[in-house]
Amino acid sequence: MLFLGPASAVFIIAIVAPFVISIIYSFTDWNGVSNEISFIGFKNFAAILNGKSTFLESFWFTFSITFVNVILVVVTGTAAAVVLTARVPLRNMFRLALYLPNTIGGMVLGFVWQFIFVAGMPAIGEKLHMTFMQVPWLGQEETAFWALVIVFVWQNLGYVMVIMTAGFTSLSSDLLESAQIDGANGWKTFFHIKLPLVMPFITICLFWTISCAFKMFELNFSLTKGGPYGSTTSLALNIYYDAFSNNKYGLATAQSLVFFLIIVVITSVQMYLTRRKEKKWA
Repeated sequence: MLFLGPASAVFIIAIVAPFVISIIYSFTDWNGVSNEISFIGFKNFAAILNGKSTFLESFWFTFSITFVNVILVVVTGTAAAVVLTARVPLRNMFRLALYLPNTIGGMVLGFVWQFIFVAGMPAIGEKLHMTFMQVPWLGQEETAFWALVIVFVWQNLGYVMVIMTAGFTSLSSDLLESAQIDGANGWKTFFHIKLPLVMPFITICLFWTISCAFKMFELNFSLTKGGPYGSTTSLALNIYYDAFSNNKYGLATAQSLVFFLIIVVITSVQMYLTRRKEKKWA
């Protein structure tokens, strides 16, 4: 009790109590300011499901960008780990360079990349006569989507690289040498030996990347603010706007609970499938 008591108290005060309070608020029409709170039952949840709120639109955007982000982050992070576990010159410097963006806050990165997309890339594109660099990246729906993808992948691939580097370096050199003696080339060694053995590390990377991609807020807020015309509004940003801009605190808490359940279901399915794959390849 002496050691667990303070930590348990902080967890209850900071996590459990707000979660329980948010459940209560989700059944009200509270605007987040007034002292008058009326219980309205399941009307907030009905508004979410019948399309009277912007929750469904932001959900499909979040789902699509999460799908793209997860694939690109895991693939590029794994590829970087493969390259930087080989005997390449200055590999430690390259590891540091790839991991460094992960240590910078999302708000800072968002404002830096906003300058790059708005001023930097058009200036470079004009000098080099590259039309695709001169387009308003944050002013069009399609390019704004890919602008968020570029920054998210650039920020997070370093973390996946570190985890996968630990996985590849933990492999037995005797096993890899035996594969070479048996005639296995680099591709066969990677797909039939290395990849199955590092599957537990891939499970961790997928879980972490899916959670981060679904909960993306700082980059979304600082880079596009949900624009243009609300086309890049993520679930987290949509909940923020409903709570603090539209004064729909009850609706926002209901959305956050549904959002929580969506993340739990998706990550649970992912963990179940990847654990099955681990046992199959073990």
